[in-house]
Amino acid sequence: QVQLVESGGGLVQTGGSLRLSCAASGRTFAMGWFRQTPGKEREFVAAISWTGSNTVYADSVKGRFTISRNNAENTLYLQMNSLKPEDTAVYYCAARRTVVADYSDAYDYWGQGTQVTVSS
Repeated sequence: QVQLVESGGGLVQTGGSLRLSCAASGRTFAMGWFRQTPGKEREFVAAISWTGSNTVYADSVKGRFTISRNNAENTLYLQMNSLKPEDTAVYYCAARRTVVADYSDAYDYWGQGTQVTVSS
């Protein structure tokens, strides 16, 4: 069983930065970040393979967000720069035991989410 715990969310002004972390217990392979706002479906943000050699980003965050991981510490990160009000959402960490995927149904394990609010 894999448990995921996110941290690092908060309130930031437009153009600011935040770094999300996700501490994982148990063996994972590919991991990803998703986000969700009320009334909308969960949206893919970024994903990374076990080695970190393969990363995938949603078009809306390319060039602004960077996903990374530290396998020695079993931690996933999302560095978010140049934040916009439309980035406001609950951000979820997810893990699966196979290759990278960009859709939520592919992931087996989920964290509880962390709120990110970007003020205009």
